[in-house]
This record gives sequence, structure tokens and C-alpha cells, in this order.
Amino acid sequence: MRELLWLAGKAFLIALVLTPIIRDIFRSYDIVDRPGQRKVHAHPMPRVGGISIAIAYGVSLLTIAGSGDPLAASISPAWKLIPGASLVFVTGLIDDFFSLKPVIKVLGLVTAASIVFWSGISIGGVADYTLPVWLDFPLTVFWLLLTSNALNLIDGLDGLCTLLGLVATLTLFLAALLHHNLPLAYATFPLAGALLGFLWYNLNPATVFLGDSGALLIGFLLGCYGMIWTQKASTLLSFLVPLLALSIPLLDVSLSVLRRFVRRQSIFSPDQRHIHHRLLDLGLSPRRAVGVLLLVAALVAAFALLASSSIGGNYQGFVILAFCVAAWFGVRQLRYAEFDIVGRLLFRGGFQRGMDARLGLERWTSALADASTEEDWWNALAQEGRALDLVAIRRTGAGGPRQHLLIPDAAPAWSFHVPLSETDSIELDGGFHAAVESADLIGFAEMISRTFPPNRGRQQPAAVEKTADALP
Repeated sequence: MRELLWLAGKAFLIALVLTPIIRDIFRSYDIVDRPGQRKVHAHPMPRVGGISIAIAYGVSLLTIAGSGDPLAASISPAWKLIPGASLVFVTGLIDDFFSLKPVIKVLGLVTAASIVFWSGISIGGVADYTLPVWLDFPLTVFWLLLTSNALNLIDGLDGLCTLLGLVATLTLFLAALLHHNLPLAYATFPLAGALLGFLWYNLNPATVFLGDSGALLIGFLLGCYGMIWTQKASTLLSFLVPLLALSIPLLDVSLSVLRRFVRRQSIFSPDQRHIHHRLLDLGLSPRRAVGVLLLVAALVAAFALLASSSIGGNYQGFVILAFCVAAWFGVRQLRYAEFDIVGRLLFRGGFQRGMDARLGLERWTSALADASTEEDWWNALAQEGRALDLVAIRRTGAGGPRQHLLIPDAAPAWSFHVPLSETDSIELDGGFHAAVESADLIGFAEMISRTFPPNRGRQQPAAVEKTADALP
């Protein structure tokens, strides 16, 4: 324990002394992160905190690997972590200066993960089942990509990423002590010291930022720690410890991917809808938002340690259930519009109503296509329109105006005009609850124009004119 405290203390002092020196050097050369649309800070800020953390952590680890203590040399995974972590740090640092394309950053992280895998650190197996290499390798790469980007995405407020990284590191360190996992203890505690030294300058109001070099490095190291833990884990539920320790960053990156998938956006597209942004939108100050997330992270860390202990072993199912309920409640409080819409579609009949509307339009299309004359087509239009709860259908053309009142004495809420030819057109009136209202109106207009008997067999116009006017 004395050696562990010395290693963490050394990393703390190096980060504490080195951070302001590096900060002032880069500030003097005007190498700073400037305020912008997606930025919370109001003044140019150096984002080179990763340099001091990497140096502080690296020096501590190298002293373990290079020390003459046979025990330290045999149990330390330092030499396995340093090559891959160094590549992640360099990738992040280049991105801080030159803004790499996402694919280049991913390529750097995949390479670093591959280096770590072939050095002997991987997921390895699940409980007593050993994963084959063809499955272990992609899972290891995916896990390290996930943790690296999770910490990078959460780095949006002063001190947030540093504090969450510190909580996760201390959680894994305490779990290592409880289970006598010395390799994990030696790997984690120096990082805790380096983060604590840097935190002095990163709390609100911050004078230096982590940058991608720091956030990616912290996430990558925490992912490696999780794999070191699982190599000693004896049960499936033991995997809860790294997952819970990183729960907030992992939840944030998962929500980001889901939101962008629902919106049909690239998962790499930036936005201001992360968890910390939502807390700011709900009226919290940056300090309070960080405080709320720190409190939640500390509570989840306590659950993780409880689940891994012999005392909490009999209650691991309850821990999982409690965490899932708390996560669901927390996401609900963030009020993401995308998830509210998906919830209404899946659980409040929206999907069923949309499906019914689509099926009704398909049936309407078949009926109109089967009509052999204009009169049959006009009657089929009215009959199926009544099934879709339209209020009225009007036709204008060479034969004069015609009208079907489908719901007498009902006031229409909207009107939709579809030109059929140079002389003919159809106008539909519908209410707020009409099934056609939730369908693709452009496709609907093309369907009516295509099935109109005089238009069959002729090339359709390049564009279908449509108007939809809200009525008082």
C-alpha cells in the first residue's frame, strides 16, 4: 500500500506542477480552443491537459516496470498498456491541433486496441467460458472504441470528464483491493493521482481543458482496466463492475447513437443533446450539472462495489434491477424528444395507427387501380375515402364539378389539392383524426394521379403539384 501511495503521489505532483507550465506555453503561442456555437466556454482556452496527464501517468508506470522490485515487475501490466495508450494519446493530440476526420481517429484507436490485444490484455472470456480469438479480438476492439469515445463525448463541461474518470478509476482501484487484484491496483492508482493533480486547474472556472488527447486517453485506459478486471472475474455478474463504473459515459454515448439512428444522422455528427447539455437546458448551471452527474456516478460506483463484494453477492439481481430502473427514470427526466416519439409509436398506438393508415392507402390504391372507368374510379375514391374518415372529396373537370360528402355537417381541418390533368383535379377535406393525415401525402397524390384512368399508360408529369391549406 505504501508503494501504491507513493506512485499515485508522484503522478499527482507531476500533473500538479506540469499542467500550468504546459498551459502557459501553449497560451503564449495562441494554441487554444476558441469559443464557438457548440462550445460552453466564453474565452480561448488551451486544451492540452492530456499532455501533463500522459507524462505523469507514464512516468509512474515506467518506474514500476523499471524498478528492481521483483514483485512490482512481475505483477505490473505497465509494459502492456504503454504502447497502445501512447498511440491513443498521439492520435488525440494530433486531432487537437489539426481536427482529424472521424475515420482517421477510429483507425488510430483500432490500431491501439489491436496492440493492446496482442500484448495480452483482452476480454478473454465470460465467466468460465474462454472466447475464441475470432470473437475475442473484435469484442476487445469494440469495447475500447466504446470507452474511449464515451469519455471523449462527455467532455463538455469544466471538470466533468476528469471527475467521472477519477470516480471510475477509484472504483476499479477499490474493487481491485477488495479482490486482491494487484495488477489492476498498480495500473489504476497512478492515473487517479494524475487526474487529481490536473483537476486543480480543470474545475469551473477551468484554465485548461483535457482535449481529445486527455479524454481519449482516459477512456482507453479505463477500458483496459475493465479488461484486466474481467481476466480475474469468476462470475458473469462480475462484469458489472467496469460497466457500472463507466455507466454515465456509456449511457451518454449509447443515447447519442440511438438519437442519431432515430434521426437517420451519422453517428459521428456533433450535436448539443448530450446528458450534460440536457441538464443545462433544464435550467442547471454548469457547476450544478457537473455536481449532479458526479453524485450519480458516486452512487453507481457504490452499487458496483457492493455488487462485487461478498456481502452484496446475494443481492446482485436487485442491484441490476435498481440500476435499470434508475437509468430509465433518469433518461425520462432528460426529456429527449426522439425517445418520446418512439415511445408513443411503440407503446401508445402510434405505430398501429400508422400501420393501419398505410394498409388503408394500399387497399385504396388497389381499388383505384382495379377501376376500369372514370365513374368506377370516382366511386372507389369515395368508398375508400369514407373508410379513412375523410370529410369530403371534390372533383373539378370538363364534366363539371362533383362532390362526395363523406361525413355530413363535419368541419374539415385541412384541404389537399391534387392536379390530375390540365382540366381535372381532386380536392380532399379531412379532419384531425383522418388516417390519411399520417401518411406520405406526396406519395398519396402520386397514387391518385397514377390510377386516374385517362393517365394510365401515359408518362406522368415530372412533378405533382400539392397544396395543403389549414382551414379556420
